[in-house]
Amino acid sequence: MSPGLRRYIVVRSLLTIPMVLILVTLVFFVLRVMPGDPALAILREGASEEQLAEFRATLGLDQPLHVQYFDFLFDLMRGDLGDSMTRNRPVIDEIMTFFPATIELAVFSMLITVIVGTFAGAFAAQFRKSPADYTIRVISIILYSLPIFWVGLMAQMIFGAKLGWFPVSGRLDPGMTPSYTITGLYTVDALLKGDWSLLLDALHHLVLPSLTLGLVLSGIFIRLTRANMLDVLEQDYILAGRARGIRERVLVYRHGLRNAFIPIVTLMGLQFAILLAGAILTETTYSWPGLGRLVVDRIYDRDFSTLQGSILFFALLVAAVSLFVDILYGFLDPRIRY
Repeated sequence: MSPGLRRYIVVRSLLTIPMVLILVTLVFFVLRVMPGDPALAILREGASEEQLAEFRATLGLDQPLHVQYFDFLFDLMRGDLGDSMTRNRPVIDEIMTFFPATIELAVFSMLITVIVGTFAGAFAAQFRKSPADYTIRVISIILYSLPIFWVGLMAQMIFGAKLGWFPVSGRLDPGMTPSYTITGLYTVDALLKGDWSLLLDALHHLVLPSLTLGLVLSGIFIRLTRANMLDVLEQDYILAGRARGIRERVLVYRHGLRNAFIPIVTLMGLQFAILLAGAILTETTYSWPGLGRLVVDRIYDRDFSTLQGSILFFALLVAAVSLFVDILYGFLDPRIRY
């Protein structure tokens, strides 16, 4: 590793600290200026004023905002995200319960996005200005402009309700929940245990939500891959390969795509972080028990501690993935000097 790249990694890591702090500060104060009383939302109508006051005092909600804020930061520095206001359990336990479902959906969606987007974009570039190229470009625009929730509802109605090919909600069929937990990822746990019925059931439930999310996001990958491939295919080494009689398919998919893939890696990493942090619509549409559903449910409950912890977790996740992509970019392209 070069000294320049090492210095960049250190500086980039340090810059994430104020970024996350600013985000957490904004979330903290925005949640508290929103209308509504969390004590009343949690205890519901009928609670006496004494009960409400006692509940606020227990959670520290009766303290001034600046006192609540610094208490939250102090706990955060000790690695304590607090306890859920509605579930009486640590927030980190809540996050770890729902996170495996989100990362499983994100991984399968990302696979579909990259495979469809990369190869469709390379194919369109190979046959530039052909009917296939125009068709793929139109499809990519349509895919990226479609609302995710609408695509999900249409997929549920057609492939779930009418054709009955796939389930429309949940991660597993009733009664299929395993008695063991290794990683929390049902597909991985099933492979580790050799539980093929669980694996098939988990994959069966993943088809519609991962296709919904993956196909919608593949539109931008198609456009980016095509644009980069057009530049690469005009390079001298590609022209030299054609002159030597190397097959076009080999030039495009073995040599050209490899070099065009460098900027795609950056987008891939950022899109994966967005998938982890922004799959709320898909999880809500398919009743997928992930972090997106957790955040939505806790917004309704006015559970400040869980919301703060979840958003902080998202922020750290996006920052970590972004840093990893920047470092990977430097290793992939030796011409880059930081």
